[in-house]
Amino acid sequence: MPLRRCTRRSDIAVYLYRCPDHGTTEAHRPMGTAPAAVECPACGSAATRVFTAPRLSFGSPVRRALIDRTERTRDQPDVVSAPPRRPGPTRRADVLSNPALSRLPRP
Repeated sequence: MPLRRCTRRSDIAVYLYRCPDHGTTEAHRPMGTAPAAVECPACGSAATRVFTAPRLSFGSPVRRALIDRTERTRDQPDVVSAPPRRPGPTRRADVLSNPALSRLPRP
C-alpha cells in the first residue's frame, strides 16, 4: 500500500504583511516559505512582513487594534498638554457626602 502525504491544516502558516497605505493583510503559505515582502492586494505596492506572536491574529479586532496602537506609541508617543480629566465628582466630594467617612481623622 503506497504512503499518502497528509496535508494537515497545521502545515499551513498565516503570515502577516503591512502595507504603508492600506494596513495589514494575511497570507497563507506553507511553513518556512514566506517571502520578506508581497504585493498589497489593494494597491499593488510592496507590503513588508510583520513578525508577531503565534496565532495572535486570531484574537478580536479590538484587541489587535490595541496591540497595534501600543506598539505604535513606542516610536510615536501621544503628546498631551495636561493629565486627563475624570468625569463626575472628585474623590473629595465622595468623602464629604458619606457620613461614616466624615468621622475619620483628616490629614
